[in-house]
Amino acid sequence: MSQIEDHPLRYRLANELHARPFPSMRAPSTAAYLAIKRPEGAAARDRAADMEHLIALLDRHGAPHPQPGATHYFGRIGRHTLKWESHTEFVTYTAYTDGLSSRPFDPADFEVFPEHWLAEAPGVRITSALIRITPWKDTDTTRDRIAEWFVAESVAVARVLDDAAVVAGDFRIDPAGHLRFAVTVAPDTGERRIGRVVQRLCEIETYKSMSMLGFSRAREMSPRMGELDAQLSGMIGDMTGEATRAEDTLKSLLSISAELESMVAQSSYRFGATEAYKSIVQQRIEVLREQRFEGRQTFSEFMMRRYDPAMRTVQSSRERLNAMADRAMRAGELLRTRVDVERSAQNQALLESMDRRADMQLRLQKTVEGLSVVAISYYAVSLVGYLAYPLAAPLDLSKGMMMAIATPFVVAAVWWLVHRIRKRMH
Repeated sequence: MSQIEDHPLRYRLANELHARPFPSMRAPSTAAYLAIKRPEGAAARDRAADMEHLIALLDRHGAPHPQPGATHYFGRIGRHTLKWESHTEFVTYTAYTDGLSSRPFDPADFEVFPEHWLAEAPGVRITSALIRITPWKDTDTTRDRIAEWFVAESVAVARVLDDAAVVAGDFRIDPAGHLRFAVTVAPDTGERRIGRVVQRLCEIETYKSMSMLGFSRAREMSPRMGELDAQLSGMIGDMTGEATRAEDTLKSLLSISAELESMVAQSSYRFGATEAYKSIVQQRIEVLREQRFEGRQTFSEFMMRRYDPAMRTVQSSRERLNAMADRAMRAGELLRTRVDVERSAQNQALLESMDRRADMQLRLQKTVEGLSVVAISYYAVSLVGYLAYPLAAPLDLSKGMMMAIATPFVVAAVWWLVHRIRKRMH
C-alpha cells in the first residue's frame, strides 16, 4: 500500500496548536511577568536580537538553548521556571517559583531578571507584573488581603472558573514599577488550571497595554485632525462661490489630501492592531467566567468603565480619519467638475471668438476678392487695349473708345473667372 504524500506544512501547522502550553503552577507560588517591545517598527524587528537576549539569560543559569527560529521556550533557570514567547510586536517572559516571599509583592521577586540584563533588552518594557498565588483560607482573609494590597477605588475582583480561584488586581503601577495581581486558589484546583488563570491575567494586562497604544496615537492625532477638518470644510464651502480660483483651491486640497493619506498610512496598522488586541482582551476575560465577589466590580466591569471608552475613542478616530479622506476625495471630484465646467465655458468662448474671426476673415476675403477683380480687370483691359489698337483705325474708333467698350466685358469675364475659382475651392 503506497503512502500518501503530506503537505509540506502539515506537521508544522498541527504542532502550532500545541506550541504554547499553559504552565503548571501550584499554590503557594509567585510569578514575575515581563513584556518587551521595540518603540518603533516592532512588527518588522530583528527577531534574532530577541533570541540573543533570551540566550543571555539562559547562559547565566547554564540552561539549554531553544531551537533556532523558535517562537517559544519553556525550561528551568535556577530555582525558577521560565516561559518565553515571541509575538508579532513583543516578547514575554514569565518566571515562576514555588513559595512566597515574606513581604507581599516584594520587588526582590523580580530579580530573576537581572538589572544589567534588563538594560541590554532590545526594546522597552510595555508592562511587568508580580502575581502572588496563595491557597484559599477564608472569605475574611481574602477580603482583608485585597483591601491591604490594592487601591480600593480601582480594584477588580472576581471568582473565576466556577469558584476555582478568586483573582484581584487594580491595574496600577506600584513604586517598584510593576502591576500586582493576587490569585487565591481553592483547595481542589489543579495545577494546570492555576497556570491557565495566571496566563490569562498576564494576557489581559499585556493586550490591554498594547491596545492602549492605539488610544495614545488617536489622542496625538486628534488636534491636527480637527484643524484639517476645519480647513477641508471651509474649502468645500468656498468652492460654491467665485471668490477663489480653482488653481488656488486645488493646491490647498492637494496639501490636505496628502497629509490625510499620510496619517491614514501611519495609523492604519496601529488602529488595526488595537482592534485585534481589544478583541483578545474581551475574549480572555470572557473565558474566565467571572462571578461577583463581595459586591466588588469584576474585571469586565472595570474594562467597561475605564478601557472600553478608550477603545471607542480609537474606533471613532479611525472612522473620522477615513471619513475625512473620503471627503477630500469627493472634494477633489467636485473641484474637477468645477474645472471642467470652467474649461467648457472657456472653450465655448474660444469657439465664438474663432467664429467671429472667421466671419471677419470671410468679409475681408470678399473685400480682397472685389479689389482683386478691379486690379486684374485693370491689367486685363490694358492687355486687351494693346491687342485691339490695330483695329481702331479700320473701325474708325479712338483708342479711348476701344478701351471703354472693352472694359465692361473684361470686368465681367474677370469677375466670372474669380467667382468660379472660389466656388471650386469651396
